[in-house]
Amino acid sequence: MRVATRYSHSIPKLVCPDGEDGLIISTDNLNHVIEIDKEKMLMTLESGVTLSQLIDEAAKSGLALPYTPYWWGLTIGGLLGTGAHGNGEFDGGMKAAKVSLGVLGVISQITLQLQPMFKRSVTLVTKNDTDLSDQVTVFGRQHEFADITWYPSQKKVVYRVDDRVSSNESANGLWDHPGFRATPSLALIILRSTEEDQEKRGDIAGKCRDGKLTSDILIKSAFGLTNDGVVFKGYPVVGYQNRLQASGGCLKGLKDGEITACPWDPRVKGLFFHQTTFSIALSKVKDFIQDIQKLAIIAPQSLCGLDLYNGILMRYVTGSNAYIGKQEDSVDFDITYYRSEDPKTPRLYEDVLEEIEQIALFKYNGLPHWGKNRNVAFVGAIKKYEKGREFLKVKEKYDPLGLFSNEWTDQVLGLKGGLTIVKEGCALEGLCLCSEDIHCAPQKGYLCRPGKIFKDARVCTFVQAMNR
Repeated sequence: MRVATRYSHSIPKLVCPDGEDGLIISTDNLNHVIEIDKEKMLMTLESGVTLSQLIDEAAKSGLALPYTPYWWGLTIGGLLGTGAHGNGEFDGGMKAAKVSLGVLGVISQITLQLQPMFKRSVTLVTKNDTDLSDQVTVFGRQHEFADITWYPSQKKVVYRVDDRVSSNESANGLWDHPGFRATPSLALIILRSTEEDQEKRGDIAGKCRDGKLTSDILIKSAFGLTNDGVVFKGYPVVGYQNRLQASGGCLKGLKDGEITACPWDPRVKGLFFHQTTFSIALSKVKDFIQDIQKLAIIAPQSLCGLDLYNGILMRYVTGSNAYIGKQEDSVDFDITYYRSEDPKTPRLYEDVLEEIEQIALFKYNGLPHWGKNRNVAFVGAIKKYEKGREFLKVKEKYDPLGLFSNEWTDQVLGLKGGLTIVKEGCALEGLCLCSEDIHCAPQKGYLCRPGKIFKDARVCTFVQAMNR
């Protein structure tokens, strides 16, 4: 049996039960705040409570969650289960429970330590990415809520200068990210069909043009920041933590029969994508960024498609003593990109994103986000955690019969084979690393080749169109 959160939007098969007799336990009704102790600044809530609920209820008591998970739709149980958006320090069995993948049982209630409500000041600074590899190692220590959005195809980077300020600052800023707003379903269909047509015709110039237009609009609109909840008048944007730390307007939109929807809503033929997300240790991130820049020089248009999905988001996370959490201070790289509806159809510049994925995971020993990624990201992942064996011991103690595990969790925890699925076209969907041309799309000119700069990588490279 598996436990599903209210929105259960993880990409891997974390919540899929095995066989016809499997069960899904929903936390949809575990959505209550049990108690708020204003004096001790503690909030006890059920695991199905969303981040949006938590933020709103804490604010009513003059309290705040001092983190920035970005997306309202996350549930507290889901955050704990996957270790999404950072880890904390815990003792005893909690070192396993903090990032558990749901294999230890059902989380019913959680008590969180909050802080007094505070204000933040946000300024987004756009620069050339020439010194990004040097800046990234220090920028996160200079600003408490720093993050970076990178458009490597444009050699452009947006730094989020974001710190606490005095609550006496007069402003009431708001963050309503356009990517999380309710969007007309027709617009989503047009966006998707346009990209499908560009992929089919090999129109990389069109993707570059549209990607630059998208990023320009986002930058000029301050990524949805406003000074008063209505209009952006300029930087800095100052506001209370509960109004700047996350957004998700599409969750609170009208029930309009799918006239509007979240951009990724499967009920409409909108965006369909892969997400490759991993953590690179701060000590290694400079070299990793330089490798991406080298690829962008070799194939200048290869990463234009990322700009349609807001480039590469880089978030700072601190190390944790959670057994399968972040091992040290790191940078999370969140990369979203086009995915074909046909699993045997390759993307334009398939090889470059595959090489970045393999550079991160195998050259720099990156850690995969447990709630995102393709199969290849989890190959050998459990061995990267110094306390991985300790986690498995706790799992055996809490659930010796494996009632809360499934085939997928057994595979990613190294308890069972089958994570790599070798078949025709398997590398295109990240089910395998190619070792033969048939793992790519040879009939469409995509053959298995070494990487451009990481020669140990094996990627599906377009060589030439085959005669039909």
